Amino acid sequence: MDTLIPFDSLESETLHNILVEVVTREGTDYGNYDLSLEQKCQQAQLMLKSQQAFLVFDTESETIKLISRDQMSQYERD
Repeated sequence: MDTLIPFDSLESETLHNILVEVVTREGTDYGNYDLSLEQKCQQAQLMLKSQQAFLVFDTESETIKLISRDQMSQYERD
C-alpha cells in the first residue's frame, strides 16, 4: 500500500531534494515548455501547497511520486 507523505512536515531542504528527484525523473512531462530545474521545483511545490498534487511513497518501486488530485481520488477509492 502506498503512503501519503505530508509535504509540510518535511524540512525545506528535504522537500527540495525530493522535488529535484521527482522533476528530473525520466518520463516527467512538462509539455512544450522549457523550464529550469528551479522553476519545475517551484511549480511542483505550488501544486502541493494548493492541494493540486500530493507526494506518495510507492512501496512497490520504493520511490516517491508526485500525483495529481485526480490520481489521489483514485488512491482513496482503491
